[in-house]
Amino acid sequence: MVELLTAIYLAYMFAAFYFLFLFVLIFVQNRKEVFECPKPLKNYSLSVVIPAYNEQDSVKGTVEAVLASDYPYLEKVIIVNDGSKDDTEKISAELEKKYKKVQLFNKLNSGKADSINQALKLIKSDYAAVVDADSYPRSDAISKMIGFFNEEGVGAVTTSIIVREPKNFIQRMQAIEYKVIAFTRKLLGFVDSIYVTPGPLAIYDKKVLISVGGFDTKNMTEDIELTWKLVYNGYKIRMSFDSYASTVSPDTIKKWFKQRTRWGVGGMQTMLKYKASITKKGMLGFFILPFFSLSLILGFLGLGLFSYRFIRGFIVSYLSTEYSITSNAVLLSMQDINLHPSILHFFGITAFILGILFILFSLHFINKKTGGNERFFSLAFYSLIYMTVYPIVLAFAFYKFVVGGYTWR
Repeated sequence: MVELLTAIYLAYMFAAFYFLFLFVLIFVQNRKEVFECPKPLKNYSLSVVIPAYNEQDSVKGTVEAVLASDYPYLEKVIIVNDGSKDDTEKISAELEKKYKKVQLFNKLNSGKADSINQALKLIKSDYAAVVDADSYPRSDAISKMIGFFNEEGVGAVTTSIIVREPKNFIQRMQAIEYKVIAFTRKLLGFVDSIYVTPGPLAIYDKKVLISVGGFDTKNMTEDIELTWKLVYNGYKIRMSFDSYASTVSPDTIKKWFKQRTRWGVGGMQTMLKYKASITKKGMLGFFILPFFSLSLILGFLGLGLFSYRFIRGFIVSYLSTEYSITSNAVLLSMQDINLHPSILHFFGITAFILGILFILFSLHFINKKTGGNERFFSLAFYSLIYMTVYPIVLAFAFYKFVVGGYTWR
């Protein structure tokens, strides 16, 4: 058992060091291009799709944020009311009357993916952007994204996503997380390994989107699945790091857990769908799929290791205490205290410090454009506690995935 635990621990350390050094090497080689935004070589016509379900509190702000875009070739903004039960339809109808470019499309509730697929039939422009109804693109976001389509074979372009006005502790944790994810996603773009075009803002070549069959209506994370589908079919994904869209994040633990469970279930659905692509189909099979698979395996092993150590420690402590009381023996003596660090401890501390430095480096870069000044306590809690909760969410998502019947909401 000791040998197995040591092997698992070393596997963790190897994966941690490998990806940290990989990201560092990618950055060093491409550091001058991180903020690069190509100027569009053509007047790319663009329409924006905003799928909305019960978004009465935010849909107006989202539409007006899109209309405030400085991109001159924005043709239409389509609000897809996905059978909302609140005042989303009423507010959207008022927006349609107020703005010439806004069009309301009402439909029965069938999910976000189907909403986007149906809206594509109403679009005549060459490119389609998708914006969640609780997200707010910066005015220059589309202009800084569209030029990446100059490159032949690009099927989609994403951007940095940040948390909008984080007010409480759980939102501040997500604010750090989103920024680190944005930085790492940009680095992965340099090796053709972007794995998701997030819903708050992404632009697609409409012909490409239709040719691959659009969004998967059965997947819990339609944006991840579509990205893998595009890569599977040989298309490139690019990212504009110099622009961003802000999005409303969960403000309670319950909402956060539900969202991350859905992400986990959707990711597993996507992995299962494309499992035959491993070691095939370019970077999808040689990096993206193995990366997700390894993360899943290590997550489960980590949770199992923690549970084993915790339960074993509790039982040993309980039995030792019982024995000491009944036999009137000393529970702990100075000889039992070992202050000599092992090589495993050294690896663990080194990986943790390097991880903290990477987080600080990521925040430094993205804060150049988005602002923000994270507190030390938030950074410490994020590194020590927040990220260690993920294996529990992953385990619950796996249970939901196996049991089946999980719905989007």
